[in-house]
Amino acid sequence: MTTATNVAPRASATTEHFDVLIVGAGISGIGGAYHLAQQCPGKSFVVLETLESFGGTWLTHKYPGIRSDSDLYTFGYRFKPWVGPPIATADEILKYMGEVIEENDLDQHIRYRHRITTATWSSRDNLWTIEAERLDTGESVAFTANFLWMCQGYYRQSEGYTPEWAGMKDFKGRIVHPQTWPQDLSLKDKKVVIIGSGATAATLLPNIADDCGHVTLLQRSPTYFIPGRNANELADILRELKIDETWIHEIVRRKLLHDQDQFTRRAFEESETVKQELLAGVSAFVGPEVTAKHFTPSYRPWRQRIAFVPDGDIFQAVNQGKASVVTDEIERFVEGGIQLKSGELLEADVVITATGFNLNVLGDINFVVDGKPLNFADTVTYRGMMFTGVPNMVWVFGYFRASWTLRADLIADFVCRLLNHMDAKGVKKVSVALRPEDKDMPLSTWIDPENFNPGYLMRGMHLLPRRGDKPEWQHSQDYWREKDELPLIDLDDAAFVYAGGPAASKAA
Repeated sequence: MTTATNVAPRASATTEHFDVLIVGAGISGIGGAYHLAQQCPGKSFVVLETLESFGGTWLTHKYPGIRSDSDLYTFGYRFKPWVGPPIATADEILKYMGEVIEENDLDQHIRYRHRITTATWSSRDNLWTIEAERLDTGESVAFTANFLWMCQGYYRQSEGYTPEWAGMKDFKGRIVHPQTWPQDLSLKDKKVVIIGSGATAATLLPNIADDCGHVTLLQRSPTYFIPGRNANELADILRELKIDETWIHEIVRRKLLHDQDQFTRRAFEESETVKQELLAGVSAFVGPEVTAKHFTPSYRPWRQRIAFVPDGDIFQAVNQGKASVVTDEIERFVEGGIQLKSGELLEADVVITATGFNLNVLGDINFVVDGKPLNFADTVTYRGMMFTGVPNMVWVFGYFRASWTLRADLIADFVCRLLNHMDAKGVKKVSVALRPEDKDMPLSTWIDPENFNPGYLMRGMHLLPRRGDKPEWQHSQDYWREKDELPLIDLDDAAFVYAGGPAASKAA
């Protein structure tokens, strides 16, 4: 297969037009395509995907043991029952998504190996013009669309985040990032150090421990985990009773969402109690001494994401002596490993940097609105999905403390309702704008660091839109509230400005 890096792009002879252009064929894009086909059956649409197939994260991440850190009853779509284990492998998730595509005949709408380079809005034409490269032929192609639906995710697929440590060039071994896992990497009998403390590190360790001579998890600070069986007792009971899988999916989903909402609220209102409960779950595997030394975070629960650990596999690997945990900071790399600030030397043949990813605001696409380059940091977000001054576009950014797909489904309903509302009004353009009562509203960063502060978000906060102090102008983390609020959004509120037709909002 020839890629655009090897062939000079060739100009497209035609420009195709669609009512809606969806960016990305990952969990959000496939869900969006389904809802659009169901709720707006008269709309033409296309899904453009850079990769060679669907799946996004679940296609690009190839590291050993890659799995979800959310249960699939809530990470799965609301419209398709999940029948596997709650925590699923990448292959299981891809199979599930493939079934959604096949069962709903969505493949006809997807164009793979299309990398979007620019998106230009014209208020004169009330159209987006999207330019892309076909990575299989090197051809430049163009599309116009009435509406742009950004479902491309929030991090850069092509590279993960690896900090720059002193002496990295001196290290004689191999340094790899899980996001770009090399297929030729052999860990057999090797001394391996995993740098990191999140879900990726916790997934990798038990899945490579049997192959390595020894694996060490090196963390600067601990994180919270929830160990438990990779099973759902309620689902198992309902299946024994021969309940229909559609009912099981909905019942289990609602129960999990209720429990997650209660847990999140308790994490704020009863922080110390919840902390002790989480630590007790870990201590049951490794004991109180190891828990206190290596698995007791310094922050309250839910300031960063909490990962579910199926069957406590990372802790079992530590107990069995296949793995060890070191909590320290890196002084520098040396030829044979990593010198720590405590003075200890960690010997290593391979270092795996499970250190996160790079925030990618809206797909590295060059946006232009009416001839002016768009800087999203200059905009204010409307409920974390629209932006002041950016017409006919919605962005899917999911929840930090719940499954991404929950919000993708809610936003899909909103997009379809908005499109149908525009048709009913006879307008071609919609944007959001601060209302008179919002003009003096104080603005701040996309998310409150005191509320949620993972490294990737802190590093990229300057790239994100601003938020106000009212619910309409914030990205909420509360699914339990948004599931009721988003369907009731008044599309004729003064925050919505319509144009390009006989009707327009009072704000216009």
